[in-house]
Amino acid sequence: MGFRRKAREYALQMLYQWELSQGEPARVEATFWKTTHARGELRFLANSLFEGAAADAPASDELISRHAENWRIERMAAIDRNILRLAIHELRRGETPEIVVLNEALELAKKFSEPDAVAFLNGILDAVRKELAAPRGA
Repeated sequence: MGFRRKAREYALQMLYQWELSQGEPARVEATFWKTTHARGELRFLANSLFEGAAADAPASDELISRHAENWRIERMAAIDRNILRLAIHELRRGETPEIVVLNEALELAKKFSEPDAVAFLNGILDAVRKELAAPRGA
């Protein structure tokens, strides 16, 4: 498994714990890393992705709500919400090609969510990607 994919998995797991515990991100990280071992760079990237996605969660949730037709965000599976939050954070950062971000999110869904979640998440992420790519005021 690739370095960045493993970092995304760790970040997703921390996001899930963060949402369920309502704890501070630093506390979630401390707890997570007590039972999970990773090299310095992998740990740094996972923490960066987690912290960014957690900080962006309110804005990401607004985007998700706009594009999840007939679905209230609080009714979505927690893992699906957090896959979306992580991917939207990465799309906003703009450091990784959009197609890679979307593909990695769908791979996370295949591994951690229900089989039918992949198409659902793909539809939302594609709409979010288009909105984020659109020129302001368009």
